[in-house]
Amino acid sequence: MGIFSRKDTGESTADATVTPDLAAVTGDYSIDPAHSTIGFVARHAMVTNVKGKFNDFTGSLHLDGTDPSRSTASLDVKMESIDTGSADRDGHLKSADFFKTDEFPAMTFRSTSAEALGGDDYRITGDLSILGVTKPITIDLEFNGSAKDPFGNERAGFEGKAEILRSEWGLTWNAALETGGVLVSDKIKLNFDISAIKNA
Repeated sequence: MGIFSRKDTGESTADATVTPDLAAVTGDYSIDPAHSTIGFVARHAMVTNVKGKFNDFTGSLHLDGTDPSRSTASLDVKMESIDTGSADRDGHLKSADFFKTDEFPAMTFRSTSAEALGGDDYRITGDLSILGVTKPITIDLEFNGSAKDPFGNERAGFEGKAEILRSEWGLTWNAALETGGVLVSDKIKLNFDISAIKNA
């Protein structure tokens, strides 16, 4: 059961009703990087997908069950931790052609608004900063539930997805293909699988 559900009258999400497990979820959380994944997918050579992730990041959430619009999220990612399963490709991504990690060591996200869409679905909007450029993005989230782990930690889980055009952040490197098209797609899919621990 989701922590929010729409009323049958078809009222707006601002009038979403609250289920009993809501109170337990409200609070401040720290993202657990050992049990979370921040990943991305890019189309390569027009025919296949290359998947990658970042291995070093920190983040925090404030979940407000009574008023989801007051929920917030913050994320800091170390760009040196990029991992696509290929050392050569990772080295290229860290170079001046792409992320310039020596000059811009971090990618950050700071939420600016949040809303409940009904059921387990939410939407969070915020500012994504890469290469010193800050642009708004929208992340669609699904709440996976909350539970107490064997160590006594209260956890909340979310899955999220977003799409961005990397060129909007100045990530414009590419190579033309003999058959037409380009080597790396402009559109990048971002995927989030988040486990967050409620702060004491």
